[in-house]
Amino acid sequence: MEQRVTIWCKAILFDMDGTLVDSTAVVERGWAIWAARHGLHLESILEFSHGRPGSATMEHFRPGQDHAADIAELAVHEETNVEGVIAIPGATEFVKAVQGHPWAIVTSAWRRLATIRVGAAGLPMPEVLVPVDEISKGKPDPEGFLKAAEILGVQPKDCLVFEDTRPGIDAALRAGMQVVGLLTTVPATQLQHEFLVQDFRSVSIVPQGDQLEVSLVIADDHKVS
Repeated sequence: MEQRVTIWCKAILFDMDGTLVDSTAVVERGWAIWAARHGLHLESILEFSHGRPGSATMEHFRPGQDHAADIAELAVHEETNVEGVIAIPGATEFVKAVQGHPWAIVTSAWRRLATIRVGAAGLPMPEVLVPVDEISKGKPDPEGFLKAAEILGVQPKDCLVFEDTRPGIDAALRAGMQVVGLLTTVPATQLQHEFLVQDFRSVSIVPQGDQLEVSLVIADDHKVS
């Protein structure tokens, strides 16, 4: 059985990695190098890191250490490796349908990396991009989403966010926005959110004046009880 849900909004905000762009292979290779260097458990790092800035992950697993060299090395790895970076299924068509309406990307990546990955995936670049290096607090803090809404000139309650991680969902909810979770990175039991779709092939959009009518197809096994 499927449930069809309609959400109205005036602007759409996207996370990047895992939401619009599949960069899993690159990200995991980078964290594997860091985990091996410091004798840490890779799976624990990957589970924690989803949706968070890299510096926050490093501080969580190695508190009080100087992470500058590791952060710089990870940055070079991610900026110079784009093999396997592709668009999430349905994302290209969905983003193209949003053109001409307010939209933005709010990401835990820094601006240069975000620009590289959006380009590598063949997606349009938004006029409004809020990267982690241009805010003071990353997700799950709502700062990035609130900044995007302010730049777009749209009230938070009129924004719809697409996210693939719990920290990202929490950030959007704290910003007072509507949120749809994508099951592209973690299972429904970890996202713990009302509206979950597999990817953008389960989402359609129809402009209605200055509003956007967004329709979701949610399978029963994607609901969180």
